Amino acid sequence: MTRVAAVDLGTNSTRLLVADVEGDRLEEVTRRLTITRLGEGVDERRRLLPVPVARVRNCLAEYRRELEELGAERTLAIATSAVRDAENGEAFLGEIEWGYGFTTRLLTGEEEATMMIRGVTAGRPPLDDVLVVDIGGGSTELVLAHDGVVALATSLDVGCVRITERFLRSDPPTPPELAAAGAYVRSLLPELEVSSAIGVAGTVTTVATLDLGDTEYDPARTHGHRVPRASIGTQLERLAAMTNEGRLSVPGIEPGRAPVIVAGIVVLREVMRSYGLDEIEVSERDVLNGAAFAAAELPEPEEGAAPPGAYTCC
Repeated sequence: MTRVAAVDLGTNSTRLLVADVEGDRLEEVTRRLTITRLGEGVDERRRLLPVPVARVRNCLAEYRRELEELGAERTLAIATSAVRDAENGEAFLGEIEWGYGFTTRLLTGEEEATMMIRGVTAGRPPLDDVLVVDIGGGSTELVLAHDGVVALATSLDVGCVRITERFLRSDPPTPPELAAAGAYVRSLLPELEVSSAIGVAGTVTTVATLDLGDTEYDPARTHGHRVPRASIGTQLERLAAMTNEGRLSVPGIEPGRAPVIVAGIVVLREVMRSYGLDEIEVSERDVLNGAAFAAAELPEPEEGAAPPGAYTCC
């Protein structure tokens, strides 16, 4: 087995997975999540801003200490929607690669979807006529699998941070804002025929936590839980009626997710409605697991000169 680390530089959160990988087997050693909001303001300004970047840097310093203590042999840091959309995104990755010693990879939407499906499907029977839904901060990945093969993989510019910043500007959001957000999501969803769905990432796991009635997020309980569409509608109605301060007091919602959870549930509701899905299965395995498999395939790290753009990000 090879001990590796995978870091997900997401729009809303920065995550770490340290795992032992051998072939298609992955044994988790530790998993961490920190709400860093790297994508704050990117939709409007098209740049990564200094304060969000500083939050990510502080988080990565802690992650690097932990993965080194755990003996990770190589680290892959993947970047997605926020970094893709930012004019200084590549410079930011150059800084991360040089400053922290991580191999970095800026994923296209299709690459993100493919890496996500690899993580979801490891260790389970092949998926057939199943839609995998990954609602992130800046984008949503949809992957349709037939007979264990990816039939369609697409990335949509609808995520919980992006939808919040574009549409849900009131606190609490107004009915017209919610309606406009839902209509925008629907306008981007492709026509698909699916029989069931699997959901990954923070919006879905938070809804599962609320549906279970748990006061704290517990991956062991949310993994494999099936959330009915009716429950998704109930949670959206309840949370959309609250101010952000009110959502902060709801057991089961992480403080950093409270400002964007309504937008995330809007995306989830529209996906469920559009494809006639009565429920969605929750998976704790996602793109981070796929990144861990990719990290195990990396060559041995080499010392070298700083990559172009290093230290010129923000």
